[in-house]
Amino acid sequence: MKTGRVFFYLFLIVFLALILSSCAPGNERFDIGVAGFWAGLWHGFISLITFIISLFNDDVTIYEVNNNGKLYNLGFILGAAAFYGGSWSSSCKRKWK
Repeated sequence: MKTGRVFFYLFLIVFLALILSSCAPGNERFDIGVAGFWAGLWHGFISLITFIISLFNDDVTIYEVNNNGKLYNLGFILGAAAFYGGSWSSSCKRKWK
């Protein structure tokens, strides 16, 4: 690869990580209301990035404590399944090399 391409991909990865972690759960100072289904879906989708940030920052948690229960849990599970591939990865006919 050319050096310019490497820097572009590195910049893209850092940019996406910052964008995805900008709405990380777990800080009570910025909570207006309880987290519902859509917040759970988003938090599940960014759970890997939030986990990495939570290793270095004690103010960030993976799971929103101030949630409405079952709908937040459903959204979180669906978001995490969508991000990690769910059942689609095992049923894909095309194999990656």
